[in-house]
Amino acid sequence: MDSDNQQPVFDFLATRERGVKRIDTHAAAVFLSGDRALKVKRAVKFLFLDFSTLEKRKAACEAEIEVNKPYAPKVYRGVVAITREADGTLAIDGKGAPVEYAVDMARFDETQTLDHVAGRGGIDDTLADELGRAVARAHTIAPEKSGVNFAATLNEIIAQNDTELGGPASLFDAAAVKSLTTASRDALKRLRPLLEARERNGCVRRCHGDLHLGNLVLIDDAPMLFDAIEFNDKLAIIDRFYDLAFLLMDLIERDLAPAATTVFNRYLAETNDDGDLDALALLPLLMSLRAAIRAKVTAARPNRDAALEQRARNYLALAQRLIAPPAPRLIAVGGLSGTGKSVLARGLVAHVPPLPGAVWLRSDVIRKNLFGRNETEALPAEAYTSEVTKRVYATLAAKAARVIAAGHSVIADAVFAKAGERADIEQAAPEAFQGLFLTADLDTRLARVGRRRGDASDADTKVARVQEAYDLGALSWTKVDASGTPEETLRNARQAIKA
Repeated sequence: MDSDNQQPVFDFLATRERGVKRIDTHAAAVFLSGDRALKVKRAVKFLFLDFSTLEKRKAACEAEIEVNKPYAPKVYRGVVAITREADGTLAIDGKGAPVEYAVDMARFDETQTLDHVAGRGGIDDTLADELGRAVARAHTIAPEKSGVNFAATLNEIIAQNDTELGGPASLFDAAAVKSLTTASRDALKRLRPLLEARERNGCVRRCHGDLHLGNLVLIDDAPMLFDAIEFNDKLAIIDRFYDLAFLLMDLIERDLAPAATTVFNRYLAETNDDGDLDALALLPLLMSLRAAIRAKVTAARPNRDAALEQRARNYLALAQRLIAPPAPRLIAVGGLSGTGKSVLARGLVAHVPPLPGAVWLRSDVIRKNLFGRNETEALPAEAYTSEVTKRVYATLAAKAARVIAAGHSVIADAVFAKAGERADIEQAAPEAFQGLFLTADLDTRLARVGRRRGDASDADTKVARVQEAYDLGALSWTKVDASGTPEETLRNARQAIKA
């Protein structure tokens, strides 16, 4: 079969049985029937992919299986041939000569891709948390790559964006494009040593490459990555933060910044890598580049209307906003057990810029990490000696300083009962610091502690009673009444820090 005449194959797959649904993209045609999906690569050649021959399409199908099966083993089955039989008819995986190849996939509910879920308001805090875990797992299994020079790739992307966003026929403001290009180049120059160090440390991997909500799907109520880029290594062999940046930007653009904050914090908690705290300096550039690419891709769509043009301009405006983040802040949230510190911190992170929200550092989680336990696994008494506690607070302050140095904000969540503990966290970033100390009566605290289930804190009612006798010393932090509802406490705290 001639490589530029796939119509007989498409007609066969569309009509071989009743009720076949066809989905077309610029690079593939997908045929859905029953519990099966067959994806055929189009005989096309672009700057970024080449499916122009049967051999290249077969290789691309095989590569798609190889790349995606680790992420979605329940979805990706294998490659099947479309064959021409002796009687001239076409068959799937028949005995005749192959005339085309298809990726054989288990069909899933198309309405369960996360762009659809987001459209109906279905990305809640629980799903966002699971999404952060899923991306962290995917990056853990992604193969490390070396000798890539990812910083040079970003330089090429900036140049391409400048060319493709500009030009006489562009719908974008020329001054805005020039300003964005200058800011992006300046950021890359400043960040190149960090990018190169991360590449040496194994952070450049064979990632998904196209990690937006449309390429994530709920299967058995769990988010699963699919449709990773297989056709162009340069688009997929990237720093894993550039992969994450696409998802964060997509959530932010859809006015789902709180979900982006949750994904972001869960990802950092799962990787538990101090190097990722340094790499927060990369996020403004990486998210901005993702938004700029979306701007030009949206503008290039055929038959664009006024709404599509406005969305393209919105992407460019988001790219400009992301590349110029505000100064970071360090907000410490203290209080005795049961005052609701972690509930407040969880609610506060999305309100503290820069995007995608503040990093939440929690002393309870740091303590669990020091002992190699998961967040909800109880620790023995020896984990709560004064020596261990000093180490926990020292680690908390060190991590906070690292995040601030990277230009990102922090919510530091701990009891902070001792003046020395408070002084240490203040010194982590004196110019960016503000302390909040939550207060509530003993009965309220006992009731809250008694209701805890599956929480990182091991404090029980006995601990809460012991803490009632603590001498807090001179307290210069802003006291916040936390005896009411979580919503009331959040409102009080936001007023105190003007967020």
